[in-house]
Amino acid sequence: MSDKLNLLDLTRDEMVEFFKEIDEKPFRAPQVFKWLHQFVVDDFDQMTNISKSLKEKLKQICEIRGPEIITEQLSDDGTIKWALKTKDGQAIETVFIPDGERGTLCISSQVGCVLNCSFCSTAQQGFNRNLTTAEIVGQVWLAARRIGALRTTGKRRISNVVFMGMGEPLLNFDPVVNSCDILLDDFGYGLSKRRVTISTSGVVPSLNKLIQKADVALALSLHAPNNSLRDELVPVNKKYPIEVLLPSIKRYLDDSSASKKVTIEYVMLKGINDTTAHARELARVLKDMPCKINLIPFNPFPKTRYETSYRKDIEQFGEILIKKGFVVVTRRTRGEDIDAACGQLVGQVSDRTRREERLLKKEAKIAVKTID
Repeated sequence: MSDKLNLLDLTRDEMVEFFKEIDEKPFRAPQVFKWLHQFVVDDFDQMTNISKSLKEKLKQICEIRGPEIITEQLSDDGTIKWALKTKDGQAIETVFIPDGERGTLCISSQVGCVLNCSFCSTAQQGFNRNLTTAEIVGQVWLAARRIGALRTTGKRRISNVVFMGMGEPLLNFDPVVNSCDILLDDFGYGLSKRRVTISTSGVVPSLNKLIQKADVALALSLHAPNNSLRDELVPVNKKYPIEVLLPSIKRYLDDSSASKKVTIEYVMLKGINDTTAHARELARVLKDMPCKINLIPFNPFPKTRYETSYRKDIEQFGEILIKKGFVVVTRRTRGEDIDAACGQLVGQVSDRTRREERLLKKEAKIAVKTID
């Protein structure tokens, strides 16, 4: 494994400090930074406004190393899913979703996920580690190389970046914040604050300090209108229940210039959380929350006990919320034919939590009781 510094790991400010440390003029740092993220180069020799001596110095002590593509799958609807190899040989997944002139890149923040949401395929794979800044930003860097960077095509193919891939972003706080810094930087990817979205299941302590570090759009994986059901679907709710979580979300919105409304993500599970009573209860819970609500048809995966809600039930659920004054969008499933839809990303995770082992033991006990 290389001991060279991967420059994708550095924010612009960090790169300036690094250049000072190696006795180079600080103004060279933004030049290199632009070559990395706007021209998405992987070779110092391609940096035409950098001196030969600096190029040679950087070659000796630095590298530009993005993730390695294992597979690239193209959906019938234009969605692209990449399985990417990390430096320690595990795999994460990244998805590009085109939509007219816009293109959304869904990126991962962890290898697996430490949370154990019962309806999510990623969660069932367990958890190994957090991704580095280079591994997070590297997903954007690689996608830009594959589908066209702004500086090389004159067209912004990636207009939005969402932290909705594998992992809970707020449990990998510093690398996620640093990645946001690079995404928003005018010398980096130059995205608007409203075009970068962090999705969280509700890690309240990290949420409380996020606004001081990264002012971006916010999405909340809620999925239930009460604590008893959310405890089952999103177990982190046992630690940070709804009555603690929602005020934290409200404080973030009050201080944010990018996110005046939170996007509420609500996966629709047949017979679990999709009744008219649930819809009315959700309306009561969110009545003082500036938000829009995304209803997400559940995307099945092997061995899941859940099923997708009937279309008529999703429509009825949405109509109740709309009548209560909420903006409601029923998300269109994208990339389902390549397992790139919401909740389907799995990668290849060497699970440090031994979650799957415990699950198999539990299933074996149930099987024995059934035989008896």
